[in-house]
Amino acid sequence: MKIWPLVAITALSLTLVACKSPTPPKGVQPVSHFDAERYLGKWYEIARLDHRFERGKDHVTATYAKRSDGGLSVINRGYDPEKKKWDQSEGKAYFTGKPDVAALKVSFFGPFYGGYNVIALDDNYQYALVAGPNRDYLWILSRQPTLPSAVKQQYLALAQKLGFATDKLIWVDQS
Repeated sequence: MKIWPLVAITALSLTLVACKSPTPPKGVQPVSHFDAERYLGKWYEIARLDHRFERGKDHVTATYAKRSDGGLSVINRGYDPEKKKWDQSEGKAYFTGKPDVAALKVSFFGPFYGGYNVIALDDNYQYALVAGPNRDYLWILSRQPTLPSAVKQQYLALAQKLGFATDKLIWVDQS
């Protein structure tokens, strides 16, 4: 049996998937009139839907900065209380269209990108609701380790209306 055709088809399939621009979930609109300069800096993760790359982490933050190639650098940092150590991942993000629309693709691993869509953002760039490429990924972010109750309720109502499982959100310890 020749295995090379199978390897070539698999490699080509992975390349096509890796190069495809991630899109927001159906019916979810990224913020328009987005100003990436104002989004730069440190954000605290207030809540998230569970996924393996942050599982069990507390005190999670994301810090964004400009890259020389026009993209954004991303540093995600979190504390693993079980292992009693900090973990950090560095990635890069690029707009999937116009830079004034908050639809980006982000990669922490080689050519593989996932969607990063800011779907709600206050006028002062203090609070953000972020969706991934599907409804399995959702984050509530804040510039401070806490979130006002009114903002929390507003973002939960929007996420629920858009079909996200808000009852499964993990509220991150930022104390």
